[in-house]
Amino acid sequence: MPTIRRLPEALINRIAAGEVIERPAAALKELLENAIDAGATRIAVSLEDGGIGAIEVVDDGCGMDQGALALALERHATSKLPEDLVGEGHALERVATLGFRGEALPSIASVARFTLESRPHDAEQGWRRVVDHGRVLEDKPAALPPGTRARIEDFFREVPARRKFLRTPRSEYAACQDIVRRLAMARPEVGFTFSNNGRRSLQLQRGESLPDRVVQLIARELQDNSVPIDLARGDMTLTGLAGLPTYNRGVADHQYLFVNGRPVKDRLLVGAVRGAYAEMLARDRHAVLALFLDLPPEDVDVNVHPAKSEVRFRDPQGVRGMIVGGLRAALSTGDKRSAQAPDASAMAKWQAEPLSPSPYGEGLGEGAAPSPAWPGTPHPTPFAQGEGLLLREASLAFGAPQGRAIEAEAPLEDAPDYPLGIARGQIANTYIVAEAADGLVLVDQHAAHERLTLERLRNADAGAAASRSQALLMPEVVELSEAECDRLEAIAVDLDRMGLAIERFGPAAMLVRSLPHALPKADPHALLRDIADDLAKNGIDGSGEGGGSLLLTEKIEYVLATMACHGSVRAGRTLHVEEMNALLREMERTPRSGQCNHGRPTWVKLSMEEVEKLFGRH
Repeated sequence: MPTIRRLPEALINRIAAGEVIERPAAALKELLENAIDAGATRIAVSLEDGGIGAIEVVDDGCGMDQGALALALERHATSKLPEDLVGEGHALERVATLGFRGEALPSIASVARFTLESRPHDAEQGWRRVVDHGRVLEDKPAALPPGTRARIEDFFREVPARRKFLRTPRSEYAACQDIVRRLAMARPEVGFTFSNNGRRSLQLQRGESLPDRVVQLIARELQDNSVPIDLARGDMTLTGLAGLPTYNRGVADHQYLFVNGRPVKDRLLVGAVRGAYAEMLARDRHAVLALFLDLPPEDVDVNVHPAKSEVRFRDPQGVRGMIVGGLRAALSTGDKRSAQAPDASAMAKWQAEPLSPSPYGEGLGEGAAPSPAWPGTPHPTPFAQGEGLLLREASLAFGAPQGRAIEAEAPLEDAPDYPLGIARGQIANTYIVAEAADGLVLVDQHAAHERLTLERLRNADAGAAASRSQALLMPEVVELSEAECDRLEAIAVDLDRMGLAIERFGPAAMLVRSLPHALPKADPHALLRDIADDLAKNGIDGSGEGGGSLLLTEKIEYVLATMACHGSVRAGRTLHVEEMNALLREMERTPRSGQCNHGRPTWVKLSMEEVEKLFGRH
């Protein structure tokens, strides 16, 4: 019979390290959390070779005396559980600090050379303790300022199987930098410095406001391309900055989520963000934001993951609903803006037209001999001296006008207080040119009308059935595959609520009886095919299983976006001035009109200063 025996303490610590300390960034995270929980106001982080060579964290926190320092390196010893809660079964549910496992420091010391020095603020000297892969090498007094200094060297020197799985110094440095950025973002009251191989890459002053700290760590452009979030619901609060849908990224690594000040990468929260931006972003684009969710400690379990990167909520649907609702409410009031600055590469293409030398010489001043007319100009018109010279040169250069000028039927309207201005024309039958009081506005007519159509479809539930749908004179039969028909039939009730009335017509066909009032000219065949494709692409079957009504609502948003695209003004269509102005006025009244259903901007503005710069008038 096999003998059951206790494992050695050193081996137990290494097993714990396998759960918590899988790379230098994980060790850095534990040290930073301890520094923050110690009340530090300044934290300095120094790396060597991305953390593989060494990690040093220095803080000005409360510090530890000799006895506390020795206990800190023992397993299951912590100062982060109040003494009156230690004996209670629900103690862990009331912890408000970042770390409390009591395994991090001994785990680090079991897989590296770990030097820990600390001094309380009321002590005359500090204490130093050095542990090398579980063996205590030094334990003596040390001279240092109040606070704590922790240094990690020789990662996994005696665990080569673990060391070979470390990535390159550049990759490990990036992981460590991400840890510092996330913790620094959550603590604007703490100053941070961060350097690697002596080169400082981050310096943050203490006492910054939360928006300033977020903008400084994510991107300066976020300040002009975001809306603030400030929402309270019961004991939960949600704050932060949410980027406009037009300000997006191709990867999701610019989404920073925090629960009670703890950075997390939780699937529930990530899914809620994706749902909030569902109808405003293309599928391969991701929002840029920083959200801070605060709720009572007993309503969230932060100890379900060894690295505490995932959490579990007592009311997950309430949390999800608050995030989705808060983001949508903020974006509906602030995202009528588009991305603020015109694209730099597009602006660079504007250039001054080179002046061609006149074919008539340089003597066009007073007394110059008249030049012969160009072919096609039978009788050059005599011009007066002075101001008429410019007109004469233009006539000689371009010949006689081939059209005729007529008086406008009505004087052009001024642009008083309209944010998007007054339409002045159309370019390539695709872009509306409008003059605002403070600049020039270019509008993508298809993208803008697509957003307006989507909002009308979304608001259709508020009206009566007769007003949101238009019955077809003859119902249309649309042939699809059986699987596509199953998907459409599963959400037929929801489609009917939007004004699209369909019913099953055999195993592989659907019957369309009415179209939404906002889509009077949509092709039923193309519309149903696109909706079915959209459902399949997103793994949607319309059942709503596993997600509740909120998830089903988000699934229907994809359908609304597809329907809106079919009912929008197409690029290439000539619009009358009255139609252009009507489109602009409706955009000003409609929430989220700054971007289309795919996250692209619907309009951009060139300020008068930018226009003047193009002509060298600044």
